[in-house]
Amino acid sequence: MIELVSITKKFGETMALDNLSLRVEKGEIFTVIGPNGSGKTTMLRVMAGIERQTSGQVYFRNELVTEDSLWIVRKECTLVFQKATLFDTTAYRNISYGLKLRGYPETEIDKTVKAALEDVKLSGYESRSARALSGGEQQRVSLARALALNTEVLLLDEPTANLDPRNVSIMEETILRVNRERKTTVVMATHNMFQAETLTDRAALLMNGRVAQIGTPEEIFKEPSEHLASFARLENVFSGTARIAEGGLTVIDLGNGVGIEASVRREGLVTASVRPEDIILSNSRLVSSARNVFRGKVTEVSDFGDTVKLRVDAGKEFVAQITRRSFEGMELNIGSQVYLTFKASAVRIT
Repeated sequence: MIELVSITKKFGETMALDNLSLRVEKGEIFTVIGPNGSGKTTMLRVMAGIERQTSGQVYFRNELVTEDSLWIVRKECTLVFQKATLFDTTAYRNISYGLKLRGYPETEIDKTVKAALEDVKLSGYESRSARALSGGEQQRVSLARALALNTEVLLLDEPTANLDPRNVSIMEETILRVNRERKTTVVMATHNMFQAETLTDRAALLMNGRVAQIGTPEEIFKEPSEHLASFARLENVFSGTARIAEGGLTVIDLGNGVGIEASVRREGLVTASVRPEDIILSNSRLVSSARNVFRGKVTEVSDFGDTVKLRVDAGKEFVAQITRRSFEGMELNIGSQVYLTFKASAVRIT
């Protein structure tokens, strides 16, 4: 759908994109992660035809984008910015604006606007003042405005930044549904590691305007690279001293009386990580073959819709990911006492 080949973009002496190349396939959700200033927003603006590259080539549907064909890209790619920029009028008029510019008849505009509001769970908000809405609702109106245009490509720049869990859940659900039902190609820049790991088909890590890593979420997050660890607040990453114990397992002393066992043989200073989804959470101690069992207290709960993440203080802070059904069934809340259980094979060592 979109291919960037050796793209360089300079703003004066500042290099925003440095010989960047990547390819986005038709119908996929492609996520771009990276620290502030890595070039994510500039890349999206180049894809949308808002910024023109200093050098390099942009291909859209396998055709080279030129000044003469730039209008096609702008017609079929719509960009939702990190901070919603809405007109000082109703939600209806904000969403209908682009449709009117494209010459849609009034009856079709009315039908499309109402459907877009329904998509983002804001039915009945047609006459509400857009700027009087909450930040999360404004962002959902901004997304609805993009969805109403029904473009082939949806470009999202930090679409859920600073939103509460409910609005995040609605945004994520809408993005997935549009991708699956309409086959819309989605390119999303985000700092949210959970989104990058669970919502996407493929992801790219940008560092200093260059692609440092690209692949499936499994390839990027299963064994985090030094590039990823250098900016991301990765969960369940610990430094400690490893020794080989009886039976060939490795025991890693994390300090504060906490030690974890790993199936990989290693000695000396190491970095160990455990994915939140590899940790089993329970109200009572489980009888199992898992080598790592800790008792702790829930200190934070993050609601991601169908999934809930919990931070647990067990001498060291662990993050566990469970389904909403499990969370409700266990009647958990901040302060709850729980057990954490995970296998030695779930511990990755670098």
